[in-house]
Amino acid sequence: MLNISNIRAVLLTGLFAVGVVSATFGQANSGAEQPPQSLPAAPSPAPISPSRSISPLIASQRSKHAETFYRSGWGVDKLEVRETASGNLLRFSYRVSDENKALVVNDKKATPYLVDEKTGAVLQVPTMPKVGMLRQTGNPIKGMEYWMVFSNKGNYVKTGSRVDIVIGTFRANGLIVQ
Repeated sequence: MLNISNIRAVLLTGLFAVGVVSATFGQANSGAEQPPQSLPAAPSPAPISPSRSISPLIASQRSKHAETFYRSGWGVDKLEVRETASGNLLRFSYRVSDENKALVVNDKKATPYLVDEKTGAVLQVPTMPKVGMLRQTGNPIKGMEYWMVFSNKGNYVKTGSRVDIVIGTFRANGLIVQ
């Protein structure tokens, strides 16, 4: 009867054997001219580390150009996306710097979406029966911070992911989930 440790040992032995044969074949043909390949080799995906950590310095850095763009074009600044509730919710927050320009971001008729750049996962703001949508709407006030929460049930978007926020015509690109 095979148990998990026996299966792992067999798999590791097979992988080791393939590595030895590949290394030996590569050394034997290192001086020979390689024949052209009809198809390019597919790049191997980078290993995924479950405990991958993102430097807080990289996550918090945002170009001055981007800050100026959002402040002057949309009337908002200090854009931030954070995990809450063990990753089941993602909170997008921003501060209003111009009430008139920020009307688009606070428009309750516009449906907000969070889009993961890598996986293409699209998250929405959940609606609670007695509370309504989990977002702040209404007339924006200069200097006030506003937020909305996106449902991440299934943890499709992880810490360190780059996401876009789409609310009507407003779009914030490349925000890093903290």
